Amino acid sequence: MNEEELKRRTKQFGLRVIKLVESLPSTSTARTIGNQLLRSGISVGANYRAACRGKSKADFIAKAGISLEEADECLYWMEMLQEAVIVPGERLKDLMKEANELVAIFSASIKTARARLRS
Repeated sequence: MNEEELKRRTKQFGLRVIKLVESLPSTSTARTIGNQLLRSGISVGANYRAACRGKSKADFIAKAGISLEEADECLYWMEMLQEAVIVPGERLKDLMKEANELVAIFSASIKTARARLRS
């Protein structure tokens, strides 16, 4: 996957997270979890864009690592929404699949960048 495609994909992920959070019920728990999910969800793409502008391979690795952590954190918050029975699992399925795919992509990118840094 090229850089521009991943930028587009991470932005779309953030927009989908925004829509999910906007649709949550107005309970204290849903708002709290939703705020955390919103922060991590929109951070994935922002940090990837910063990684693409990195000054060095080490800078790219560090910032891509933040994107990886944020995508994984999104999974945690979506699991909380599901297990607290705030949002049905079926409604979260596609977004969780995308988050898992982003985690895998960032993990592979970081691994490749580390190998290139060593050589």
